[in-house]
Amino acid sequence: MSVPVMVDSCWYIQQARAGHDPLQALAFIAETREIATCGMIKAEVGRGIREPKHLGRYREAWNVMLYVPSDFKRWEQTLELAWHLDRRGITLPLQNLHIAACALSISAVVLTLDAHFHRIPGLTATDRIY
Repeated sequence: MSVPVMVDSCWYIQQARAGHDPLQALAFIAETREIATCGMIKAEVGRGIREPKHLGRYREAWNVMLYVPSDFKRWEQTLELAWHLDRRGITLPLQNLHIAACALSISAVVLTLDAHFHRIPGLTATDRIY
């Protein structure tokens, strides 16, 4: 398989708002790439799901994805990233920095519509996967 894809919460949300099933789109991508997630993404997406049965579908999908744990080391990486960017005058949301740290730890590309990710050195971010 090629480079894993870490799917940012804003991508899930945009797909759902546009009337598309994000999980169906991810199933198509998963045919050629490993899909990754982390606790921050699960929490951001999950909190907005209204129906328990829909949350169950997402949990089932997340359970088979590559999971990047938010352990002590990952939070240290998030802190380093935040600190270095802040010193350069680039202040980004902590959630995005943590997702970026998770993606960087597995050399994943981030599927996102959030321009903040493009400001993170060494991270590849895109709004579509072919």
